[in-house]
Amino acid sequence: MDLRVIPAIEQLRQRDAMRALEIRYGRAALLDALRAETAALRERLASGHIAAVTVNDAIHEIEIGAAARLRAAIRPSLVRVINATGVIVHTNLGRAPLSAASLARISAVAGGYTNLEYDIERGARGRRDTHAEKLIARLTGAEAGVVVNNNAAATLLLLAALANGREVLISRGELVEIGGGFRVPDVMAQSGAVLREVGTTNRTRVSDYAAAISGRTALILRVHPSNFKIVGFTERPELADLVALGRRFELPVAEDLGSGWLGWPAQDDLPRALRDEPVVSDSVAAGADVVCFSGDKMLGGPQAGILAGRRDAIDRIRRHPLMRALRVDKLTYAALEATLEEHAIGSARDEVPVQRMLHMTREEIGRRADALVAALARTGWTARAIDGMSTVGGGSAPGAELPTRLVELGWSGLSADRIEQHLRSLDPPVVARIHDDRVVLDLRTVAPDEEAVLASLPAPTA
Repeated sequence: MDLRVIPAIEQLRQRDAMRALEIRYGRAALLDALRAETAALRERLASGHIAAVTVNDAIHEIEIGAAARLRAAIRPSLVRVINATGVIVHTNLGRAPLSAASLARISAVAGGYTNLEYDIERGARGRRDTHAEKLIARLTGAEAGVVVNNNAAATLLLLAALANGREVLISRGELVEIGGGFRVPDVMAQSGAVLREVGTTNRTRVSDYAAAISGRTALILRVHPSNFKIVGFTERPELADLVALGRRFELPVAEDLGSGWLGWPAQDDLPRALRDEPVVSDSVAAGADVVCFSGDKMLGGPQAGILAGRRDAIDRIRRHPLMRALRVDKLTYAALEATLEEHAIGSARDEVPVQRMLHMTREEIGRRADALVAALARTGWTARAIDGMSTVGGGSAPGAELPTRLVELGWSGLSADRIEQHLRSLDPPVVARIHDDRVVLDLRTVAPDEEAVLASLPAPTA
């Protein structure tokens, strides 16, 4: 053991490799890393955990350790992953991937100033809450629209603006909890509205709402079940019938649609999984005063909550003090408007990733799966293509599945859990799923430019 083989910190810093790290990470960070790695090497030598080393060996070990330490120190916690689960709107993986047009629009506005709150025509202060409104109105048939940071915020805001301190009628069968512990009753309580349950869990009629109306009633609320179904002996009134009741008693009717499905250009081409999904424009046409829905689910845009409906109701919502707390920034508006434009011009099915994934056929995915199987076989993996099912996810189209072809993946002597863990350790991480104790990849949710990564998967370590 000879601790004198370890060079001084300043000598290490002058080496070319360390100079390059200093340019990238800064002098202070480099010095901290060199000191930490030098101290660690001294400790290992003093304790006898490693044998004596040469000067060159010591330098090499310190440099490698310092570089790794610096990379780890600034590594972002949010990284891109490859979604090979077949869950299209995957809440844990950031829901909808954005379209090329949305990314281009973000890039165009992010690097400079914008007219976020500036009226270019008048040369005076403007309002941010009017951005995207024309497109929202065009696509939904509503008179007005406003955007907040997610659909939970949209629900909170509409209740606070339209029913604070008064009763809101809602069916017991619609008091749902969705992902992340989001519960409709809790949101209603935070809004200041008073919950008034009507009907039963499985059957609620218009007469149940009518019987509950009193001088304290402010709003009738209808909530899309989102991520579950009640089957069997059930009954739920049509929205148009609730609207008629609301008109009779001069009460507004609001509907939380959840996913934000705008419909499909050709109904005969609609995937079976989406045939029961409510269409936003249908709810507006049925007379709802306000509807709210997500921008990052079936719509295929950024995280946002969209409120659309009659102008008087939307104006009350946009004037509420919570609006400022829940508003979105210029990047969200940029991505959302670009996504809405794709829907408006009829190109969403091909250009918006979520829409494109929904439209993929099993045969199309099967051809890609066969090509991947052949590529993996050349690198030592055991792979075969099998039939399977994709899901919409994100609380949309509950219970609906889309036929697909899966790539079943194996490696000699390794369990499915170990293979799945290996895939997550890659750069970029590959998130797969385990089906019947086998790891499977579903290319429905894998972008074309990501397939090369899957085709060259490295061998797992023992």
